[in-house]
Amino acid sequence: MSKKALIFLFLSILLIIFFSNLTAQSKIEITGGGATFPQPFYSKLFDIYYNLKGVKVNYQGIGSGGGIKGLTDKTMDFGATDAPMTIEEEQLAKNPIIHFPTCLGAVVVIYNLPGNPSIRLTGDLIAKIFMGKITKWNDPEIAKVNPSVKMPNLPIIVTRRTDGSGTTYIFSEYLSKASKDWASTLGTGKSLNWNQSTIGQKGNPGVAGFVTQTPGAIGYVELVYAIQNNIKYASVQNSSGNFIEPNLDSVSLAAEVNMADDTKVSLTNTSSKNGYPISSFTWIILYAEQNYNGRSIELVKAMLDLFWFIIHDGQKYAKELGYAPLPLAAVKKAEAQLKKVTFNGVPVLK
Repeated sequence: MSKKALIFLFLSILLIIFFSNLTAQSKIEITGGGATFPQPFYSKLFDIYYNLKGVKVNYQGIGSGGGIKGLTDKTMDFGATDAPMTIEEEQLAKNPIIHFPTCLGAVVVIYNLPGNPSIRLTGDLIAKIFMGKITKWNDPEIAKVNPSVKMPNLPIIVTRRTDGSGTTYIFSEYLSKASKDWASTLGTGKSLNWNQSTIGQKGNPGVAGFVTQTPGAIGYVELVYAIQNNIKYASVQNSSGNFIEPNLDSVSLAAEVNMADDTKVSLTNTSSKNGYPISSFTWIILYAEQNYNGRSIELVKAMLDLFWFIIHDGQKYAKELGYAPLPLAAVKKAEAQLKKVTFNGVPVLK
């Protein structure tokens, strides 16, 4: 056989292998669901990953509670949550769960007021508003921290989440730290026993849409939803007494804390002088042992390759979408978590 013929045969074999692998990968579909907090970030990365690898990711924004339930019930390959699973939730899963962070975001207090003024709020004021104890925008307590703004004589219409929500968890965790009254009544959780005067909406998009359409309304959403819908949001007083505008810099500063090996850490009411106080990591969760329900090793490898992409190359897309990228220390912790994933007891990532 001539040299040219050998080269042609070699290239033909390589092409066959390449397209065979591509065809096999294109049949892989990864299912996930949960938090709407990072959904715009995930949607972008899943599209990019599909174009790179031909692996489809079907992600449903059903709230963090839905993500935890879907993983626990084993109806999806991974879940997404803005609140780490509790001990009780992990016990219900019966098998060890891996958490790893994917980015940082902020929960912002959005409002719809005539003239779109910039306002400031303390944790105590936010708690009183959402508990129904302050009902007018020109209340003296609000006016006191906004001396340069003529607050309108409008009723405050409070909207909040109806679904089990990590955004609600972050918001309520902050208020539990900032207000003793809130801590002793509503407390912290993905779902709360809200005042009956509040109006429920599903997901971050639902809350953002309601506030956009309703003069006098106030609500809480992830920062990106406020940016996308061009809704005003308040500067919030942190534990140092500074009023901090939520942006990528102030969210990143909130993350200047030590992270445990399991990556579960709270950033709310940060001690950072210039950190925004309602900031949080958001997590993807999956079972540590992946050989269950007849899953293939090819699916698991594709999923871990996707996650590795998210915490590395995918981070460069965070800022343009309104999220803060992971600090290097958090990336290292996430890598270590992913390396714990096994199939038949054997680590999948080497």
